[in-house]
Amino acid sequence: MNRKQHSDVAALQGSVAKRSDVPSDVAIYQAMAAAIFEQRLPPGTKLAEDTLGSIFDVSRTVVRKALYRLASESVVEMRPNRGAMVASPGVAEARDVFAARRVVEAAIVREAVSRLQPAHLRRLQTLVDKDHKAHDAGKRRAAIRYSGAFHLELEEIAGNQVLKRFLKELIARTSLIITVYESPRHAACTHDEHAALLEAITAGGEAAVTAMTAHLQDCEARLGLDDSVRPTALEDVFSAMS
Repeated sequence: MNRKQHSDVAALQGSVAKRSDVPSDVAIYQAMAAAIFEQRLPPGTKLAEDTLGSIFDVSRTVVRKALYRLASESVVEMRPNRGAMVASPGVAEARDVFAARRVVEAAIVREAVSRLQPAHLRRLQTLVDKDHKAHDAGKRRAAIRYSGAFHLELEEIAGNQVLKRFLKELIARTSLIITVYESPRHAACTHDEHAALLEAITAGGEAAVTAMTAHLQDCEARLGLDDSVRPTALEDVFSAMS
């Protein structure tokens, strides 16, 4: 690593260490989950316990706990005698994930609309605006965060904690799917669609459910279903964090 990479990794390690109220394996899980969600850890990336232990300055046992938690959410695969790697979803799984999201998010939107308050609409509009600005500035990772946050904010409004857990897992798996199958010519999910979706949510009624279903169908339809995978070095991913 060069000097800057050492500095960035040290900063990451320090940020994990300072969170004394969070167990090390949870902090590592959160860092890795964010890297997967933001598409900094592509499908197929090998997750060597020794390398991760060195990056985060913890034992392999601590790393393994974080990996098994990610595996329980289907974003990491634990392979006997081959170690762990970021999951690489196939075409059938991709379609299943989007089908599940349509069911889950239809229920979420229906409940959210029934609870909607002006403050909720302001928070959703803020996320749409931030997503728009990130797209315009070419900040892809920020746009991914705001896009996911928009969907999760709807679940916060709905208030169903079980559906929230399902949605968080499905969003993480969707991020992997988009990494593999997104067409170079078309983004799978756009801020313009979120703006239109917010209009439907504001209007209320079943139109909001229809709009969400159509939005997720459009996201799926724009995916190019080829099995390309781009492996990435772990040091490169986490040294970029500040």
